[in-house]
Amino acid sequence: MILAVVFGFLFGLFVPYMARRFAKFMPATPAYALWQIFAHGKRAKGYKNKKLRKSFYWRSVMFGLATALISAVLVYKFGENGIGWVLAYVWILTLLAEIDGRMCLLPDILTVPLLILGFAFATLGNGWVVAAESALGALVGYVLPVLLSLMLVKKNKDAFGGGDIKLLAALGAWQGVEPLFWTIAVASVLLLVYVLIRKQRAAPFGPALAASAMLVVFWFF
Repeated sequence: MILAVVFGFLFGLFVPYMARRFAKFMPATPAYALWQIFAHGKRAKGYKNKKLRKSFYWRSVMFGLATALISAVLVYKFGENGIGWVLAYVWILTLLAEIDGRMCLLPDILTVPLLILGFAFATLGNGWVVAAESALGALVGYVLPVLLSLMLVKKNKDAFGGGDIKLLAALGAWQGVEPLFWTIAVASVLLLVYVLIRKQRAAPFGPALAASAMLVVFWFF
């Protein structure tokens, strides 16, 4: 558990910086992120303002603490057998949530490997669902939002972005069909509450999907 907590904290610490790098289609390495945050933070482009820099540091720390806590809970719930798969799933979702929340972007370099890992987990890693259900979940996760997009295209052509569709396919590969429907339902409620509180007409769906997927993991598995 100690290693999961330590690595979870370090990964979370890098999440805000890596999100900025992914927005520029330049995935950051953890070593460079660490150097940028701690050693040369004052010279980091876009954070010359002391208040913004301080906010960036605190955001990094909060992500680190949150990811460490979630990692500890996951180890407690699932044990150490195969925990690497579960941690990878949650950590990637955390990074995707930050990227989409700040940049409205769900990069293929994360969503596609997440889908592959989900199917591999079902096939090789004694996963939450069997391989056939993983494949069906991925198919449903991809086809369902495509069909909904076709139905809503006249009113809202951006109802589902390509990144949302690939993320749903990845979630289906990890969870199977029934938990996927619950993930979508809970995410829709979370998004509705968020836009009502913020008095916005729309918001990125990725953070709500990521949060919902984590809740569903604890509920179903």
